[in-house]
Amino acid sequence: MRVLAIADEVAEPLWGDRLKELRPELILSAGDLPFDYLENLVSRTDVPLLYVPGNHDPNLKPGDPTFEGLSAKFDGVGPPGCINVDERIEQAARLWIAGLGGSVRYNNEGANQYTQRQMRWRAWRLGTRARLRRRHVDILLTHAPPAGFGDADDPAHVGIEALVPLVQKLRPRLLVHGHVRNYGPKADDLRLGDTLIVNPIPYRLIEL
Repeated sequence: MRVLAIADEVAEPLWGDRLKELRPELILSAGDLPFDYLENLVSRTDVPLLYVPGNHDPNLKPGDPTFEGLSAKFDGVGPPGCINVDERIEQAARLWIAGLGGSVRYNNEGANQYTQRQMRWRAWRLGTRARLRRRHVDILLTHAPPAGFGDADDPAHVGIEALVPLVQKLRPRLLVHGHVRNYGPKADDLRLGDTLIVNPIPYRLIEL
């Protein structure tokens, strides 16, 4: 399975022939990317594109998702042709993907910032949905990284504490996140148990 992971920065090569050369079977966006960019990628590849919102994205939730169905396909918001998996679990390209968007709150701007306590509640709801639906999760797609695994020291880029127990509970093969830019040489991939943690900014092809 050829998974194209993208996050935070528009990759100019993907506007051109590079996208065709990569031959992705699934595209995962970890947030903070223009909607027209996502729409362009999904229309040119005709493969599923799943995403979570970043802290700079608009509010994409039509309301409290507690009592909504798991599918975001028909929410009618966000980039056309793409699937919002924030607090949801979707099957695409023979894989089950769960999502948790947003970042830890560091100011009062942006609809997708949460306190660590709010993140614990959101992670609990996602984990409960996986348990109730008896879904094995192959990939966990988040905007911010788990605390202590690829985050930074500044208040805007600290990791999500609740993601650590969530990963240990769901045991996905792969966690894809963005939010933290690494200037200079790319940081090494990390592992949390059996889960590979990848920060693809601006893009990366991952073969599963």
